[in-house]
Amino acid sequence: MNNVIKLLNSHRSIRKFTDRSVEQTLINSCVQAGQAAATSSFIQACTVIQVNDEKKRADLSEWAGNQIYVKEAPTFLVFCADMNRHKISCDMHEAEMLSGFTEQFITATVDCALFAQNVAIAAESEGLGIVYIGGLRNKIDLVTESLALPDLVYPVFGMCLGYPDQNPEVKPRLPLDVVLKHDSYDSQTDADLIKDYDQDVQAYYRSRTGGQKEMTWSEQISGMLQKEARPHMLDFLKSRGFLKK
Repeated sequence: MNNVIKLLNSHRSIRKFTDRSVEQTLINSCVQAGQAAATSSFIQACTVIQVNDEKKRADLSEWAGNQIYVKEAPTFLVFCADMNRHKISCDMHEAEMLSGFTEQFITATVDCALFAQNVAIAAESEGLGIVYIGGLRNKIDLVTESLALPDLVYPVFGMCLGYPDQNPEVKPRLPLDVVLKHDSYDSQTDADLIKDYDQDVQAYYRSRTGGQKEMTWSEQISGMLQKEARPHMLDFLKSRGFLKK
């Protein structure tokens, strides 16, 4: 197993950071690595906003569900799916941009995710730790206003960056046979494999929390999917020019 694969398999979410700042040159290098990610039809539909302002950081921390590390991490980035620059490009050539298509939303969002994962890998290769912050979508209208995002741009998630001040265990992932299928989707053995995997996750939580949490993966998922998942998102995205057709 080469060092790149070892690095990928060693990923942990880091939520506690030292006071050491991250040099701007390193942040720039990580973002440039993000730009090198695959991009659908060369669309390059991701914009990153580095939030340095303390008041904005405090607001984002609160809106993300009072996740204190959003405020305390040395660096905080917001990854935005961005079709605004494409409108600018059309305007430059006096061409009418046909926007609002679901496919455009998908490609912009996927571009953003690929970009961000490259940033995460680059950061971890330099000894930094990261954690994604999807909680920004809890109050996505306030986040959008705070960051002055134009139409055709929406914040997909944030990312805390810094030097780790904790060393959590690697969280076990689903068995390979559950996620890698051959020729067709065959799930006949998935339930049995997930039951075995549940024991690994339960042991992980027991170890990490000192016995305070012993939930299995299937219990966690079944509980989560009985709740509404940010039902405000559809109306918000439509108001920003996405998902209209």
